Amino acid sequence: MKVLVTGANGFIGTHLCRALESSAAEVVRVVRKPQPGAVAVGSINGATDWAAALPGVEAIVHLAGRVHIVKDTSLDPLVEFRKTNVDSTLNLARQAAQAGVKRFVFISSIAVHGLTSNCQPFSPQDVPHPHDPYGLSKLEAEKGLKEISAETGLLLVIIRPPLVYGPRVHANFLRLMKLAASGLPLPLGAVRNQRNPVFVGNLCDLILKCLTHPAAVGQTFLVSDDRDISTPQLLRLLTNAMNKKTRLFPIPRIVMRLAGRLTGHSGEIARLCDSLQVDISHTKELLDWTPPYTLEEGIQATVRDYLSARINRG
Repeated sequence: MKVLVTGANGFIGTHLCRALESSAAEVVRVVRKPQPGAVAVGSINGATDWAAALPGVEAIVHLAGRVHIVKDTSLDPLVEFRKTNVDSTLNLARQAAQAGVKRFVFISSIAVHGLTSNCQPFSPQDVPHPHDPYGLSKLEAEKGLKEISAETGLLLVIIRPPLVYGPRVHANFLRLMKLAASGLPLPLGAVRNQRNPVFVGNLCDLILKCLTHPAAVGQTFLVSDDRDISTPQLLRLLTNAMNKKTRLFPIPRIVMRLAGRLTGHSGEIARLCDSLQVDISHTKELLDWTPPYTLEEGIQATVRDYLSARINRG
């Protein structure tokens, strides 16, 4: 099978390309800037020409996009998110359909559902309710892809991951690992949230399943490690894997939220304190799929890589 992967040199893309090659797939890596072994397409937007990358491609995994930005300095974030996450996605799908590509796997985001799940885990049957420009742009891309699929026959699969972690992770999870490694006492002892992250190995395994499984066509899937975990529990797993002590002390959540507003870090505080659970029973039952790696195995692999990188940096 010849599979095109956008965002191939990103965190998820790097792991996915390796997993595809291990499954004997022929991988077309697509990147923005020229590099050996990849097809460069320049800026990814509504006018990108994909002709050089599409010949012979049977399926596409679309990972490239504008990700959530903690401090977005653009004048109109929604406009910028739409350029990359909506216009470029639909442009690629139209050109893919014209080129005879059979299947299009779109990596969306749990942000389509919102930022917190409150008392009920999100399920793919829930009415989407994005709370930020990033989530809205992903939802608009999903809707546009469904229209193109109906018009052209392009087989569409949508996956909405939550927080993804694994070796070479960056952004929020890397910051959490740095906090765990610092040994500093953290004011998270009173947090009683529940979250469902996903190890990159589990996400890639599901993507491979969605590339070939006939029941995946036309479906939207949620994915996780199938484990509920609180922020304090996650920190304990991280510090244990680092052979460090977990040092937590309790501060009322209302005080933490106030501190977040005063310092401009409300989003980070919410991700540490709020719940975001996903129900993956639909994914497991329809595809006969279970995550091949446990959360503990994922954490161990992530920490090993993090510590190794620190040693190599001296």
